[in-house]
Amino acid sequence: MPTIMDIPENATMEPVHKSVRVRANAARAFKVFTEELDSWWPRTHHIGKSPMTRGVMEGREGGRCYSEQADGTECDWGRIMEWEPPRRFVMAWLIQLANGEWLPEADASACSEVEVNFIPQADGSTLVQLEHRAFERMIAGGAMMRASVNQQGGWGGLMELYKAKAEE
Repeated sequence: MPTIMDIPENATMEPVHKSVRVRANAARAFKVFTEELDSWWPRTHHIGKSPMTRGVMEGREGGRCYSEQADGTECDWGRIMEWEPPRRFVMAWLIQLANGEWLPEADASACSEVEVNFIPQADGSTLVQLEHRAFERMIAGGAMMRASVNQQGGWGGLMELYKAKAEE
């Protein structure tokens, strides 16, 4: 069985898929994921130099996804590429993983991307499907990034935190 180190950095890598069914309509599900990001995103998940105090997603194409830090700085970690409320959004994941360290990356063409779809269900709930893809674009660390976001401490756990908040 190949290990992460056996995957060439320029090889096409399978996307990471995570989904949850939320007992909320699509408009609420979308709003909680985006406008209310700070209410469910863990303070431990940031790439700033000091502790995270707030997470922000600007709801528009070209909008920033960033964290505010205790030292007064802001740290970008995403850029909205497509914005279609309450149906879906796509963002560039402006993070590189180099030598085990998560670092900001300003060049969206060198980053992976995340698409989140909000699909209304007949019973009034919403199926929220997340796809994190294009790890092969990363300058280095694409395979490690994919492995990291695919584990429970990555998108799996984040989607559960999001679901709990959306169902409040």
